[in-house]
Amino acid sequence: MSTQLITSEKINRLSDHEIVSRTDWLVARKDLLKREKELTRLRDQLSAERRALPWVKIDKEYIFDAPGGKVTLANLFEGRSQLFIKHFMMGPGQTTQCVGCSLEVDHLEGILVHLENHDVTYVAVARARIEEIETVRKRMGW
Repeated sequence: MSTQLITSEKINRLSDHEIVSRTDWLVARKDLLKREKELTRLRDQLSAERRALPWVKIDKEYIFDAPGGKVTLANLFEGRSQLFIKHFMMGPGQTTQCVGCSLEVDHLEGILVHLENHDVTYVAVARARIEEIETVRKRMGW
């Protein structure tokens, strides 16, 4: 009976939505498209401004625990000129990892060759201890 109630609620929500002719929909869609394009242009402009920001020289030596031992921030570049650091949301003592972060890492292998071809190294870092990270990495097959 509860399944029928849920279905009825869904149907009611759908029937409350405005229904129009294809012509009226097209007018509304074209108006929305103009605003979407404006947003894209503004986002592109903002992105260009972000890229133009001055850089900050990093004088501190950052040390990371890696599967093979300690590595510096400079080591993470692996000889490439650019570094993409993914903050993998997993804190110390966490028994599960972020679903969104996991989804990204699950699908990373296909883009790595493209990043590396463009002189970019990808690394994932987390606040969790390396042993905890390695447990997740092995369980997930990364």
